[in-house]
Amino acid sequence: MSSRPAPCASRRPRGRGAIAVSLALGLGAALAPARAGAAPYETFVDVDDEDDLLELSTAGDISGETFDTLVELLRRGVNLNSASREELFTLPNLTYKQVDGIIRYRQEAGFIYDPAALVLAGVLDRDQLEAIAAFIYIVEPNRRYSATSGKVRLRTAWSPPDRRLPAMVLDGQVQTLRHLRLGVAGVLTRSRVDDVRYDPNRDALSAEQPRPRGYLPKVYVQWEDDNYNVLLGTYRIGFGQRLTFDNTRNYTPNGIYRDNTIYPRPVRLTRLCKESAGELASSPCDGDLGSTYVTPDFRWQETLQGIAAGIKKLELPVGWMQAYAWTSVQARSVYQYKLYDPAICDDPRSDDPRCDAPAIYKRQPDPFAPTSEFSYQTLPRMFREVTSGGNVSYFFNRRSWIGATGYGTAIKWLTGGKDYDFQEWARQPFGGPFGAVGLNGAWGHRWSDLGIEVTRSFDSMARATGVNPGDSKGGGGFAAILRHTATFGRHEIETIVRYYDTEFANPYARPLASPDVYEGQRARDEAGARIRYTGKPNKASNIRTYVNAWVSPSTKAPGIHAYLRGDYLVTRWMLPALWVEYRDKDMRKTGYQYCYGGDVGVSDLVSGDDLDGDSYSDEHLLYTNVNGEPVRCQGEQLKFNVQLAFMPHKRVRIVPRYQQRFVGDPLKVDPDLPGLTPDLYNNVVQGERTKYRRDSQAWLTISTRPIDPLRIRARIRWLSMDTSSNELLEQSLWNYLDVAYLFKKTFMIQVRYDLYFWLDKRPSTLERIPRPENRFLVALEGRF
Repeated sequence: MSSRPAPCASRRPRGRGAIAVSLALGLGAALAPARAGAAPYETFVDVDDEDDLLELSTAGDISGETFDTLVELLRRGVNLNSASREELFTLPNLTYKQVDGIIRYRQEAGFIYDPAALVLAGVLDRDQLEAIAAFIYIVEPNRRYSATSGKVRLRTAWSPPDRRLPAMVLDGQVQTLRHLRLGVAGVLTRSRVDDVRYDPNRDALSAEQPRPRGYLPKVYVQWEDDNYNVLLGTYRIGFGQRLTFDNTRNYTPNGIYRDNTIYPRPVRLTRLCKESAGELASSPCDGDLGSTYVTPDFRWQETLQGIAAGIKKLELPVGWMQAYAWTSVQARSVYQYKLYDPAICDDPRSDDPRCDAPAIYKRQPDPFAPTSEFSYQTLPRMFREVTSGGNVSYFFNRRSWIGATGYGTAIKWLTGGKDYDFQEWARQPFGGPFGAVGLNGAWGHRWSDLGIEVTRSFDSMARATGVNPGDSKGGGGFAAILRHTATFGRHEIETIVRYYDTEFANPYARPLASPDVYEGQRARDEAGARIRYTGKPNKASNIRTYVNAWVSPSTKAPGIHAYLRGDYLVTRWMLPALWVEYRDKDMRKTGYQYCYGGDVGVSDLVSGDDLDGDSYSDEHLLYTNVNGEPVRCQGEQLKFNVQLAFMPHKRVRIVPRYQQRFVGDPLKVDPDLPGLTPDLYNNVVQGERTKYRRDSQAWLTISTRPIDPLRIRARIRWLSMDTSSNELLEQSLWNYLDVAYLFKKTFMIQVRYDLYFWLDKRPSTLERIPRPENRFLVALEGRF
């Protein structure tokens, strides 16, 4: 017998019972690994595929980080019969009580052949099972070794007037021999420079111009059974409270996870030409070329690449042990403005112009001919990162354990002839090797679960600046986090207390942290606490709320992030929702006169237009200096959302929604802005507001399935980033139509068309080519 496939990539009709859910699960799980998501989402997550996630992300229901997490987990999936408590908790919308109920049921039943049995047994309700259906799969215990299943998918995107080859990605996954999995993903890029190396004639870097190139960023071979996990290729790994080492994005990671994820293409177009004048009299991008926008390349994250192995469960007379070890050797990319030249700059934190990012010249056949400079580019294969680490843990039971984790990383530059280093706002610490060691533990009993981790980081930044670590920033620091979760029936309360030293520079730490970034990292220079509540007071209502407060030890700046969302099922065909969100980055300075900026931070994603601003909002560009470095704002924002979901028929869903946001945005340069000097500030409209900027958005989404194999989704969105004027920020109207059809449960074709109107009267908009924008996406997927 073959493994049960994950659900097909299409939305399930509402109103069908547990039997329909079971049938949906039966259609898809051998087709490979589907995925799960991190636990505390901003909303109730009920999706079938990446397009559903993209819809949630573009509507602002989930953050960009949550979107990336869910996409990765959707591709990998959770084996319902072998997943640990930590893995099951990553499934959306589940509490620890429900996770423990799943584990008890499979222990009593021996094996979960039909997930619908969890509903019949009262472990989950139907909505919860439908919500996790896309993220789980079942491999039957007596599956033949020769049984093989998998899927292959081709995606391509194009927008006129782009005359280049369309952006493409081809990926596939195969499962065979019961425990063997193989995966690969290849990408065709058009906007990335290549072969970046030192140019001794200019004492700078030069690169080949962008052109269509193929990359193979993801490939893996994995053998995993109940006791062992061995993976060769691209992978993620993490442990404990994510403080010492984690690159999985899972809320509760524990072990090795295969990585084959290429994210959906960004929804915004990107500039075709990204060059400045350099040694020429004028920029090659002057004129229409500099105002032409085209489809961006598909994007991915460079994770770990090498070998990882683990003993998942070594039985002992009392309890059991686990042990993992990993080594990664990977040539990594870097955003060009994250570099500096240590030969002429003693400390990248200095305001000395010599500490600015080095120029990247366009390589010509004649190496002495005048040439232009590249701008806003991700530079491939710039340095080799060698990372090795290990974890050992002793489990008293599945809810209580103690463990130790440690790792070290060394950097070797591949620029040829000259070594460079990282700016202080890059995620990696500058100066040389870095690493961390930490202890973590957990205890659980009945309704209470407690987790704790304490970590010490090490880096070479103090040595690189030539001073004593006690007299300068760098050298490493301490961090600690405590998480307690209390579960009572349909209610869950989570409390997190954390402290991250100002010198705690650990790029592989991904614990809960405020949105602000300190020298390239969120889990740094912060002491705070968050309390979160998720619950269903009754069967018709759903409430999610949290308050996250913190203070920066270096600046003493207190911040707060509060969120409250409520959904109420009035009737079977109407589900209204209301939510409000408030953020203040420095409560000592409140008012419209302080900038709020964006929460994009420093991206780890790699693509042809990484961090050039085009993939994000104009508001993010507004607070970025000429060196590409995000400026640290201190303002506040208040956001209101109201939504009505109508289900007039089990095959039709209509969702209107409105959002109103009040944002601190002074327009005028604030002289007290940290790290800001007038000659560095860029893209600021001079002037001064007398009130908060009002940002309004309205959506109307219609999705339907006239027949089971056919899914149709359409949406229209109106946006005004500043309702007081149409000459300062974006005003637009975005429409799209998405149609997907599944042929005989083995081959799916999807076609999407976007029509984007720019309505504002800014000079950059009036010069924009094309206007309006026509965007096309085609995806083909085969299953076997």
